Amino acid sequence: MTSNSQAAKKLYIKSYGCQMNVYDAERMSDVLRPLGYGLVDTPDDADLVILNTCHIREKAAEKVYSELGRLKFRKSDRKAAGKQMILAVGGCVAQAEGEEIIRRAPYVDMVFGPQTYHKLPEMIARAHRGTGNVLETDFPADSKFDHLPAPEVREGYSAFLTVQEGCDKFCTFCVVPYTRGAEYSRAVDDVLAEARRLAASGARELTLLGQNVNNYHGLIAGGGEWGLGRLIEEVAGIVGVDRIRYTTSYPAEVDDQLIAAHKNVPELMPFLHLPVQSGSDRVLQGMNRRHGADDYRRLVDRLKVARPDIALSSDFIVGFPGETDRDFQDTLDLIDEIGFVQAYSFKYSPRPGTPAAVHELQVPEDIKSERLKVLQDMLNVQQRAFNDDCVGRRFDVLLDRPGRHDGQLIGRSPYMQAVHVEIGPEKLGEIVDLEIVSAHGNSLGARLATAENTEGEIMETRATG
Repeated sequence: MTSNSQAAKKLYIKSYGCQMNVYDAERMSDVLRPLGYGLVDTPDDADLVILNTCHIREKAAEKVYSELGRLKFRKSDRKAAGKQMILAVGGCVAQAEGEEIIRRAPYVDMVFGPQTYHKLPEMIARAHRGTGNVLETDFPADSKFDHLPAPEVREGYSAFLTVQEGCDKFCTFCVVPYTRGAEYSRAVDDVLAEARRLAASGARELTLLGQNVNNYHGLIAGGGEWGLGRLIEEVAGIVGVDRIRYTTSYPAEVDDQLIAAHKNVPELMPFLHLPVQSGSDRVLQGMNRRHGADDYRRLVDRLKVARPDIALSSDFIVGFPGETDRDFQDTLDLIDEIGFVQAYSFKYSPRPGTPAAVHELQVPEDIKSERLKVLQDMLNVQQRAFNDDCVGRRFDVLLDRPGRHDGQLIGRSPYMQAVHVEIGPEKLGEIVDLEIVSAHGNSLGARLATAENTEGEIMETRATG
């Protein structure tokens, strides 16, 4: 996020977790800009500090309390110097544990959930009046998107765009329905207007976000609604939008129109994050997932028919309550069969208030750790093999940021790998034809493709065709 140290008031936001929190942090900045707040890069001299929290990962709340402990001293130092620091906790931990945060850290001025940040000006006014801690964790009747100002024009060639929020699936391990609320899809016109503003400001790649993004059902003017596939088709027609991604998907709600978009919309990248969580039907049923392992396999087959070059990433939870050795082997078998180019994998950790947290058949920590290592080793082998197979191939790469070394730029391949190349700074923000020359665990090295490379590739294609 862009910093502005010359603003009348200084705002520092630290975001944890998912991409939606990054988007939310940007919108918080938009809400506070009319009050004179400008972003700064450190909390040291900030007038307002917001910890924008995530409750998905293990020990998320404890990380927040640790950070609050450090900020407490900065707040005291500013008070001693005759200055005020408003300290706020937002996001999903705030939603889930609002009163507990105030009890454990009474020096926190404001605690608010992810559906209430449009009310930040009112909260700040209450905090300045010093009438006690401000707690805003109710779910408003109206969507926050109805009250947010137009986004600030920001520099950057890739941008996030939230189109859907919340989840009604109630997976037994997940807190999202309790912290983000019921599913809500933004109106089509609102989404397209924001997409056009982002494209006009220079964003060439848009990532459409939602907790259950492929269940997007946006109302259109005059009646009716669009699904995600139809929305993607329209976003692809916006001048300046060259690349589209979306996340996170729920397998049971990938419909025919979305699959068709993977076939028919060239701007939609051939990479899909499709969380399966487990390869065991018994575990999936216990998780209250609305798909089985074979349902997932059939869906992947349909996606590959529509887009043969598509690659997948996924989420896996090991050690879910009641998971047996056989269940775990079913997950390994599914991974071996499908193949994933990236993945997020975790040991199951209980989330207060979720059904799985009180399940009587909790898996011992040592078994969870052992299974996680086996699973991650397998996933790492697949990821490295895919990266190795990319050597010699050519990708169009959007170069969106400088590298760590002089004369180096970095971008993302169509498959979300980081790609670094020695190239002039004038190529920043361009989509460049690159030849992959080296593979690493989490990135690729490249060089600018040349006419000679093109001719050689054509000859090789004819020879093998």
